[in-house]
Amino acid sequence: MEFSTDITASTTAGRADLRAAGPIAVLGLGTAWMGTAIGWRQAALLVVGAAAGVVLYHAAFGFTSAWRVLISDRRGAGVRAQMLMLAATCLVFFPVLASGSFFGQPVRGSIAAPGLAVVVGAFIFGVGMQLGGGCASGTLYSAGGGSTRMLLVLAAFIAGSLWGTAHATWWGGLPAWAPTSIVQMWGPAIAFVASAAAFGGIAWLTMRAERQRHGRLLPADPAEADVWRGPWPLAAGALGLALVNISVLAISGRPWGVTSAFALWGAKLAALAGVPVETWPYWSAPAQAAALRASVLADATSVTNIGIMIGALIAATLAGRFAPAWQVAPRSIVAAVIGGLLLGYGARAASGCNIGAYFSGIASGSLHGWIWLPAAFAGNIIGTRLRPWFGLGVERTSSSC
Repeated sequence: MEFSTDITASTTAGRADLRAAGPIAVLGLGTAWMGTAIGWRQAALLVVGAAAGVVLYHAAFGFTSAWRVLISDRRGAGVRAQMLMLAATCLVFFPVLASGSFFGQPVRGSIAAPGLAVVVGAFIFGVGMQLGGGCASGTLYSAGGGSTRMLLVLAAFIAGSLWGTAHATWWGGLPAWAPTSIVQMWGPAIAFVASAAAFGGIAWLTMRAERQRHGRLLPADPAEADVWRGPWPLAAGALGLALVNISVLAISGRPWGVTSAFALWGAKLAALAGVPVETWPYWSAPAQAAALRASVLADATSVTNIGIMIGALIAATLAGRFAPAWQVAPRSIVAAVIGGLLLGYGARAASGCNIGAYFSGIASGSLHGWIWLPAAFAGNIIGTRLRPWFGLGVERTSSSC
């Protein structure tokens, strides 16, 4: 009986490996073509994006679910993994950004003006996280991994991002301080000590809350993990994403971002439909105007995003879990569309998402990242309470645990 089971498992794994050959070939051919036609940096970003997709999928590294289970059930393993991710990234980012170069590549951080727009935009984004069921990176890896619902969220995310660019001038005119970096203010060493203390404090608060609710810290990591098929421990996901952001900085000269590409995709689609987006103030700025004229594949963020979806597809097929379900409940569809629109619009108002503002912002020492975090968390609290209205679940640990 055991022998028969082993043969069945081996056969299933073999079929998964064969199915993964297709997306792996696409990644290889795409990387080779991009390296020849565009340049090695874009090719490298495609590979880094694919690595991010694999890490996100196999570690199930969700910002949205991690915040939701902390809010609803006081389980904090996911948030503690985020603190580890941030600490590991800051350890490299702070001295590199202070020096201004990384292996000869000029670098700059994700620094934005902290102000009212960040607070409101992050709150909107937070509500969207729970209704949509994902964040910026989560939407990409879930869609790439075969979630048809998240394809709806992605489409609405793109539309919301374009919508946000239409009002960018108004949001930019709200009260705000000058862009501020604690790395520039205090130096990399003191900035890291202060940041690490904050990360440790947040982790301690989650442990205290979890022990108060459950009497102990609940196990979070899988008992057994397969490198190629997952699942991976959260700590591996945290360190993997830190390496992804460091790699993006080294290759492109700026930290990892996601949602600016969604705005670009939406603008290009709108332009094809005859909408004169090039006349909008946001798309009239030199950098945005150049991106609108150029190929999507010339945009570093777009290439990384495409890589994430390919990497998640590879991970899902290797795990034998790529099985799209084409039936989605009507209320869930409504939540997906509303959530996606809020995600896209909120990200543009707040000058970033959970990656560009929270992860890369804090890793860059930007004060706007620290403002984004509590505002988005507050939005997640509201979004978690709204989920049952749309037939979406909220995790609870059984009393036997």
